[in-house]
Parts: sequence; C-alpha cells; structure tokens
Amino acid sequence: MSNQPSTLKAQLETLRQEGISAIAAADSLDRLEELRVVYLGKKGQLSGLLRSMGQLSAEERPQIGAIANVVKEALQDELENQRQKLQAAAIQAQLKAETIDVTMPGVYRPLGRVHPLHSTMDRVLDIFVGLGYTVAQGPEMETDYYNFEALNFQPDHPARDMQDTLFLPDGNLLRTHTSNVQIHYMEDNDPPVRVAIPGRCYRRDTVDATHAAVFHQIEILAIDEGLTFTDLKGTVKIFLQELFGDSPIRFRASYFPFTEPSAEVDVQWKGRWLEVMGCGMVDPNVLKAVGYDPEVYTGFAAGMGVERLAMVLHEIDDIRRFYNSDLRFLQQF
Repeated sequence: MSNQPSTLKAQLETLRQEGISAIAAADSLDRLEELRVVYLGKKGQLSGLLRSMGQLSAEERPQIGAIANVVKEALQDELENQRQKLQAAAIQAQLKAETIDVTMPGVYRPLGRVHPLHSTMDRVLDIFVGLGYTVAQGPEMETDYYNFEALNFQPDHPARDMQDTLFLPDGNLLRTHTSNVQIHYMEDNDPPVRVAIPGRCYRRDTVDATHAAVFHQIEILAIDEGLTFTDLKGTVKIFLQELFGDSPIRFRASYFPFTEPSAEVDVQWKGRWLEVMGCGMVDPNVLKAVGYDPEVYTGFAAGMGVERLAMVLHEIDDIRRFYNSDLRFLQQF
C-alpha cells in the first residue's frame, strides 16, 4: 500500500506531460476532440487512474485527488488554448483563400447594348414625356370589346376577320394595336388625359422584309376641353421635327374607325415621302364608350410603328434583322 500513492503520483504526472504534448501537436479540431475523449472522457486515462484510488487509505485519497484535479485542469486549459489556436488558424486560412488579389487582371465581360427597337421606343417616349405625356401600358391578351368594340370597330370590319387577327380558343385575342390601352386608361382616369402607350402587337401578317406577325407600336392620346385638329397637327409636327430634324411633313386624309377626321402623316426623307404614322380626332363614340361627354370633351390620337421608325432612322432594309439575334447586326448599335 505504501508504494501505491507514489505510483499514482508518477502516473498522473506522466499523463499530464504526455497529454499536454499530444494536445499541443493536434493539427485539427477533430483530432483535438479525439484527445479530449482519450484523456478526459468517462472511459479515458484519467478516469482509469482515479478508479484505482479505492485502494488508498483515507489519508492518501485527498492528496491524490488534489493532484488529479491539477492534472485535469492542466489538460483542460491546454485543450482550450489549442482549440483557440486552431480556430484562429482556420479563420486566417479562409480569409487567405477568399481574399481578392486586386493586382490580378479582371474577368472580361462585354457590355450589353440596348436593342435598336428599344432605343427607338425610349427616344420617342422621351419626346412625349417632355411634352407632358404619361407612359401607360396594358394587356397584350385582350377581349374583343377593348380591342375592337369600344374603339368603334363595326361587327363586319375586316380587322375582325380570322385572317387578320390572332384569336385564342377562349374567344379572346392578341391585341392588334396598343389602342386597347386607351380604353382601359380612360375608364380609370377622368379628363384631362395625356398618355403615351408603347408595347407589342400581333397580326396575322406574312413575314417579309417590311412585315412581321409581332411588332411594336407607340400611340398617344390627348383628351381635354377644346382640343382641335390644330392641336393634333402642332403636336405631331413638334414630335417629328424632334425625331427627324427639320424635314417637310404632310397630312393625307385617311380613315380609322376610332378617329374622325383621320389622317396619315408623311415625312420627306432623303428625297422621298415616307408614311410614318396615322392620327385623327377621337371619334365621339369612343368617348361615349368610356363615359366621357363628347359635347364637353374632344381629343386626338396618333400611332406609329416602332420598326418603321427604327428602319428609317438607322437605314435598315429588312425588318427581320431586328429579330434574328445576329450579333454582327446588333453590335452596330
């Protein structure tokens, strides 16, 4: 019995030295956890030594217990110190791995360009916004009422024919113009009205150099007391001169179901007349359809194809070039 305490003391000191040395050499948090279990776990080496204390006398147990506590605290302190070192090292390694080297050349990504159709629309809308118009948009799938009936199209009008309009199985259709938004907007707003309406339209056209089944329009609508055809002509003239410069302009009598009187507008461009838009005074039946009193309010509307304007402005010979996604073409703009 007399040799038992000295033997335990020596074993505890050996355990402390070996444990501290092994913990200091641990190179990962997982390895550190393994060493904690080996030395301080319920079935670890320290617990194994303490179980032999039952063979000691009552006077010897407190002495060995005190030494065991010192060893346990020394191992726990070393475990915590090493854990902090490994965590700090891991953070530094992550920072180093994620640090951006600002001296390295960047990854080149070519800048995108605005499509010529969108740039033309933006250019047109900027002019009308400068004249006090608000930009409005509406549905591309439409009912017969908003696309035709409320715009004074008679039941036998050719535009209602299946050969001209893309009808859907549920009886709705793909709008043939952005004029449908005029009706929606007037239903929701009281006069005075100044609105510009851009968007896609759809017609059953055979695709060729000047026609497409999907195209873009911009229309304007102005409703107020006392508006006349003179106001319409002045607005159109200012717009076209801003877009094309000081080019001669002419109005030709025409017909649209939703305007009366109506006109086509031509611009003299490179020595020849080009039709660029249609316009007219809003038909009283259209005003009645939205609850406006035609005895009090008058108005005018005008519409233009964006593709036509873009082809003139950029001297493009084929409308299909806008839709082919050919970078050789698009990178010119």
